[in-house]
Amino acid sequence: MKLAIIRERKNPPDRRVVFSPDACIVLLKEFPNLEIKIESSNVRVFTDDDYKKKGLHVTNDVSDCDVMLGVKEVPIDALIPNKKYFFFSHTIKKQPYNRDLLRAILSKNIELYDHEVITNKKGNRTVAFGRYAGIVGAYNGFRTYGLKYNLFDLPKAESLKSQVELIEKLNLIKVKLPNIKIVLTGKGRVSNGAKEMLEGMQLREVDSNTFLNKNFNESVFVQIDVLDYNKRKDGKKMDKYDFYNNPKDYVSNFMQFAKVANYYISGHFFGSGSPFLFTREDLKATDFNIKVVADVSCDIDGPVACTIRSSTIADPIYGYDVFTEREVDFKSTTAIAVMAVDNLPCELPRDASIGFGKMFAKYVIPAFFNKDKDGFLKRAQITKNGKLTKEFLYLQDYVKK
Repeated sequence: MKLAIIRERKNPPDRRVVFSPDACIVLLKEFPNLEIKIESSNVRVFTDDDYKKKGLHVTNDVSDCDVMLGVKEVPIDALIPNKKYFFFSHTIKKQPYNRDLLRAILSKNIELYDHEVITNKKGNRTVAFGRYAGIVGAYNGFRTYGLKYNLFDLPKAESLKSQVELIEKLNLIKVKLPNIKIVLTGKGRVSNGAKEMLEGMQLREVDSNTFLNKNFNESVFVQIDVLDYNKRKDGKKMDKYDFYNNPKDYVSNFMQFAKVANYYISGHFFGSGSPFLFTREDLKATDFNIKVVADVSCDIDGPVACTIRSSTIADPIYGYDVFTEREVDFKSTTAIAVMAVDNLPCELPRDASIGFGKMFAKYVIPAFFNKDKDGFLKRAQITKNGKLTKEFLYLQDYVKK
């Protein structure tokens, strides 16, 4: 099998890649029947020379390869007919801006496998960048806090090389950080990535009851899950699976945390029908104490009401005025400072690429050589023979619209 690491062509440029040079060498040793070509790129975090030094084939022509591995969407004019492609297509939620991309994939008889739906038998994602979104998001949140209150000025994450360097910078400013309370929502990859940063700063973790009822002479954080910030309308105590199955029977209980926290990191998954964590009216309450929000999940006009748009790596922070409900200078006294960059892993491309590659090598590459015995390819395949696969037939009206 011939596999190509394709050039990222989407703007703004994404420096991430599925496999680092070292990862390629490991794969070639493990799978003797595998051949890898690297499409030349001047934006990739690993340079052409990095691959050449490992003896890998770097070229401008990968048209003879069977499988094309990328990260972001491939422009329509760059798609090669009759190939297998892996990338984040951003079509499975019927995103209007990529309708023509999916149409082109079907017309060119391309087999599309979407990274977002590479899952195990239980439906859990196995290949993702979420951890790195949490890592960078937590760092950016502290940077936002320092800028809002003129306490310190951390360098942008994109100017640093690794998670280790991010943590080193955070530890340098810890002495300038007031005794704040930090609330972190979620228990998945994103949230746990953010937690790594808090632990790297050696901040003290406390339980919910302690967080809500005690004061501290040091900064502390709490990591809360869905039943910590939601409650059933009828007052019954149920497990989290009841919440997942019956979200409309619940209301948010997040305000108890908003009254005592200073900095909020959003790392949860927001499911359809779930209650918003806090509304625009909640934000107007005199006892809403949170002034800095790192919305890693970044659902626009959704569960985190002050997130009215996504922000960019170049301009990551904006202010939300709680009274006018409009965007203002984030340093304004009536503003909540919002960091809502929606492509955070791009700021840590080397670490993110290495981590992603390890997961892809573990779950996906073996499937090409073991007849996909665990179904990873089948579950991730959106198109085949110019048609949508059975699991994605719901996209038919989206394609035809």
